[in-house]
Amino acid sequence: MITYLYWAVAFSVSAAILFGVGFKAKKWKIGLALSALVLATAWGAYAFHFQQIFVKRYGGVMTIQVPEGQRHISATWKDDNLWIENYDPKTNTCIFSEYSKGNVLEGKVIIKNCNPLAR
Repeated sequence: MITYLYWAVAFSVSAAILFGVGFKAKKWKIGLALSALVLATAWGAYAFHFQQIFVKRYGGVMTIQVPEGQRHISATWKDDNLWIENYDPKTNTCIFSEYSKGNVLEGKVIIKNCNPLAR
């Protein structure tokens, strides 16, 4: 829900700029440029800062695919970064993958000879 509100505000601000500068002031090139700049800034802020904050703190939605051939074991938050633990039965390894803001600094920890599914 918070994500929809964020994008509704971003598109409303962009449309208001386009209407005010483009339609009222008859400066369409400047209005389109400013409107595009607002949307690009909103997208960058969402992708590199707000997405995981919205998911963790306000109940947003985020989708992550488990890589082919791996089995999902667990997921946990460390600060605002999501850590996913998967198991690869072919190589008998556990893989902890970090999903950070904007996917810029992602860590990975591989534990060899890990068999979490055995008793």
